Amino acid sequence: MLSLQALMDGIIDYAGLFPPARLEMQPTMRNYRTYRDGDHHWMLGRLVVPVARFEEFESHAGSLLPESRDPVSDDCWVISALTAPVGDEGFRRDLEAIESFNERHLERGSRAVAVDTIEVRADDAAEIDHALDVIPEFIFPYFELDHRSDVRGPIAAIAGMDAGAKIRSGGITPDLHPTPAEFARFITACGDAEIPFKATAGLHHPLRHHAEAVGCDQYGFLNVFVAACLAWWESDLEPDFIQRVLEARTLEPFTFEPDRLGFEGHLLTCEHVEQARERFCHAYGSCSFLEPLEDLVELGLLSASPTTPREVS
Repeated sequence: MLSLQALMDGIIDYAGLFPPARLEMQPTMRNYRTYRDGDHHWMLGRLVVPVARFEEFESHAGSLLPESRDPVSDDCWVISALTAPVGDEGFRRDLEAIESFNERHLERGSRAVAVDTIEVRADDAAEIDHALDVIPEFIFPYFELDHRSDVRGPIAAIAGMDAGAKIRSGGITPDLHPTPAEFARFITACGDAEIPFKATAGLHHPLRHHAEAVGCDQYGFLNVFVAACLAWWESDLEPDFIQRVLEARTLEPFTFEPDRLGFEGHLLTCEHVEQARERFCHAYGSCSFLEPLEDLVELGLLSASPTTPREVS
């Protein structure tokens, strides 16, 4: 289905190192390599690795990373690196470590991997302004904002810059989950400022559901990204409508057709979805790549692959 492929293209940044999977480095890297070679590789984005674990990553590079004499080829692994918070003295050291990492791995004949984005927590607009002054031009930062606070000031600091926002869409405790109203405000504020965003945590499944292990409701990735695509193209959508998309628990109000998708009669073409993904709702981090894939197959939105791999734990 072309509309689903437009929505899900490169959308999952694999974060196997993080809870609830919390895998060791080697199986995380092995899984990522397997998914890159699989039939559904088109859904896979970056590998999420903390800067603090670069040395551990490189200790496994010899057996798992591709060899390439062209570091900008499709064979090159791309990392989204988690740094220390902007207000921490370790932030600048992490930026220096990223620069050194790229220098080592982008040399001709080296193992092909590069960091091109970072994810960093910022408490306010002043910290974002400071960070943008010191982040190298080749790095695209996503600033993690606190959904419980007024995000309009920090978002205004990002507007017009080569940067994006990040929202924690879930976690291992209920307090880490934004309310539907908070999530809708975040999406609307980013859309109004025309800045891209990514989400992280809690988006393993397509639709909103109750997660017994966490003790609260969690969002689905279809909820979040269909809502965002519609918000990008229909700027006059009421916040209540965005909330309804975020809260939908079945496919009934959604439309998924070969060449268009939408919600409650608000429809977008594949081209519109592709542009919204490119310009606005970039990706989400997930510690599982196969759970989202398997759920889409179960919903009848995606064809099963006879060679679907198993996740290594």
